[in-house]
Amino acid sequence: MEILKCEGVTKVYESGGGQVIALDHIDLAVEKGEFTAIVGASGSGKSTLLHILGGVDKPTEGKVIVEETDISTLNPTQAAIFRRRKVGLVYQFYNLIPTLTIRKNILMPLLLDKKKPNREYFEQVVQTLGIADKLERLPGQLSGGQQQRAAIARSLIYRPALLLADEPTGNLDQKNSGEIMDMLKLSNRNLKQTIVLITHDEKAALQADRIITIGDGRIVGDEKRR
Repeated sequence: MEILKCEGVTKVYESGGGQVIALDHIDLAVEKGEFTAIVGASGSGKSTLLHILGGVDKPTEGKVIVEETDISTLNPTQAAIFRRRKVGLVYQFYNLIPTLTIRKNILMPLLLDKKKPNREYFEQVVQTLGIADKLERLPGQLSGGQQQRAAIARSLIYRPALLLADEPTGNLDQKNSGEIMDMLKLSNRNLKQTIVLITHDEKAALQADRIITIGDGRIVGDEKRR
């Protein structure tokens, strides 16, 4: 079952009186439960693609369909609500609220919608990510790796259709990078989470079931590894 589909996605920026084609007619489908890595050199278009997949940016042309909704047609308010409910976003920088406990940071997407968390699922997420004993601490009291785990937990709490991770290990040392990738794999396996990972780290990419390579705004490679 396809959970994500791109049809002819193109992104053109105006620059210095000319045009820069960041994405050039991208066609892409991701199956439910798949763990996909998107790799490419700096400037290849991979981060632009992630922002469009997450509804943070809009394509100049083409469609992006997530769970049968064409997110490229949503207005900013609709896109923000869809993103909060259907797309988990994890960045290199954790974006945790420093004055709130880890528990409240994780639950924030639900609190914004005035929804009660499923206690069993919450416990499953924090246990899977190894932060069950850190919930009453503030972000500044945790290591970088622990903060990234909390950010991943926050992105998973709404049971999103899609988890998008943009260089999630880019701010971490080798040990913590390995642990975060292990956590993503566990989320994929134990929570059946569909994941799209943007990375320049070859070791991280090799953890995925599928590796898509982007060059000059086009897909130049698509390898299924499992």
